[in-house]
Amino acid sequence: MLTLAGVRPGELVYDLGAGDGRIISLAVRSFGATAVGVELHEQRFRTISERITKEKLEQSASVIHGDFLDVDLSNADVVTLYLLPSVNSLMRPKLERELRYGARVVSHDFPIEGWFPMQVETVETEHKTHAIYLYKVPRSKMIGNYIEASLDQNQCSPYESSLPWAQPSNRRRCQTFLTARSVFTGS
Repeated sequence: MLTLAGVRPGELVYDLGAGDGRIISLAVRSFGATAVGVELHEQRFRTISERITKEKLEQSASVIHGDFLDVDLSNADVVTLYLLPSVNSLMRPKLERELRYGARVVSHDFPIEGWFPMQVETVETEHKTHAIYLYKVPRSKMIGNYIEASLDQNQCSPYESSLPWAQPSNRRRCQTFLTARSVFTGS
C-alpha cells in the first residue's frame, strides 16, 4: 500500500483503523515518513502503542485512540484504509472535505464508491487475491454551489487528463465545474 502510494521521506501518513500498527511501523522504518494510526478498539490501540515503544518509533509515529471520523486529516499526505465498503462510503465526504490537493488515499480490497482510482494493483496471497486502490485528490475550490477542479496542464498526469472533468482548455489547464457532491466522480 505504501509503495503504491509513493510515500516519500518526511510525508505524513494516516492509517485509519490501524489494526496491529504494521502500516505505521513500515511507513516510518521503510519510507522515512511520519505516521499516525487511528484505532477505536482498546486492545488494538494498546498493541499499537506497545509496538511503537518496542520499535523505538516515538519520534516519528503515534496512535490516536478514537474514532477516525473525529480526526482532522487536513495535514495528511497519504491516508491508508482497510475498511468495509459501507465505511469507505461514510469516509468519502470527510476525505473530500479535508484532504488537500495531491494527497493520496490507498484502500485495501474495497474501492471508494464514486471515485476513480489512479491505479489498481492486485496482490496474490496463499488464500486470496487482494486489490489495492490508489486515489489522488484533485485541486479544487468552492465557487458558489460548485467546485472548480483545475490542474496546470503541465502537471496533469495521464490519469488526470483522461478523467471526464479534466479537459485541457486554451489556457493550458485542466478545468471544469462540478457539483459539490461529485468532486471525485467526474459526473
